Amino acid sequence: MHYTGTIWRPPYEAYSLLIQVTAGCTHHSCKFCTLYEDLPFKFRMSPLTEVEEDLGEASRFYKKVPRIFFTGANPFALSVDKLKTLAKMVKQYYSTYETIGCFGRITDVSNKTVDDLKELRQFGYDGITFGIETGDDEALAFMNKGYQSQDIIEQCKKLDEANISYNFFYLTGISGSGRGEIGARETAKIFNQLNPKIIDASMLTIYKSSELYQEIKAGNWKEESEIEKLIELKTLIENLTIPTRFATDGASNLIQVRGNLPTDKEKLVKYLEELISTVDEKVLREYRVNLRHL
Repeated sequence: MHYTGTIWRPPYEAYSLLIQVTAGCTHHSCKFCTLYEDLPFKFRMSPLTEVEEDLGEASRFYKKVPRIFFTGANPFALSVDKLKTLAKMVKQYYSTYETIGCFGRITDVSNKTVDDLKELRQFGYDGITFGIETGDDEALAFMNKGYQSQDIIEQCKKLDEANISYNFFYLTGISGSGRGEIGARETAKIFNQLNPKIIDASMLTIYKSSELYQEIKAGNWKEESEIEKLIELKTLIENLTIPTRFATDGASNLIQVRGNLPTDKEKLVKYLEELISTVDEKVLREYRVNLRHL
């Protein structure tokens, strides 16, 4: 199998067949991100010969695969024609496949029409995961995400119209010290207008190789305490009104919270309130600073 650098996939894609179709990120400019720093290039599409070889190799071991997950930071950036070509290749080896997922950026949707998206849905594209991070425009701008909250709404509504489901990654701590609850409320306002199937929250972990670390050293930004992050997480859950699956999976979360909203909201909020009132900041911070890799 052709895999380049560290391969990332959402926790809920654990049972999907991972096929590399791109490597790196088309944006690669978020101040907090170090996920693709092990690559000697910014972004590239895999040669189709490699994709076909990998599908052929996988098919010798797995005869029937209902879901394929294309790896790379945002394969959804590829043109409609390229995404269709990749889906047709999947069909050659897995004629009964049901869906294809991948990571995407909000900007990857903006260059596709609703009709384009409907066509991709016919080819099986569904359950696309977006690293939204936040709906706080101030944080989005500072972290150089490359879009604002209104873009999130506009592009996800196109996905809704095309019947392509989607999931969100939320980054607890991205708004900075003193702004966590503000960011959580702003994010809930955005998310409540949309239909994410899953909201998976990670906690911001800052590494010295990131641009954000340099901003902190320069005095331009201050990290939230670990307890602040828990308060932010609680605030987000409290303010979400949509039906969705909420989870804090991934290594960045020492505290695991999982449930279905709104059914489990009261339980999750109560659990976090108890933690906030009893947990030791030093214990949480020790975990954060000793987290070598996400």
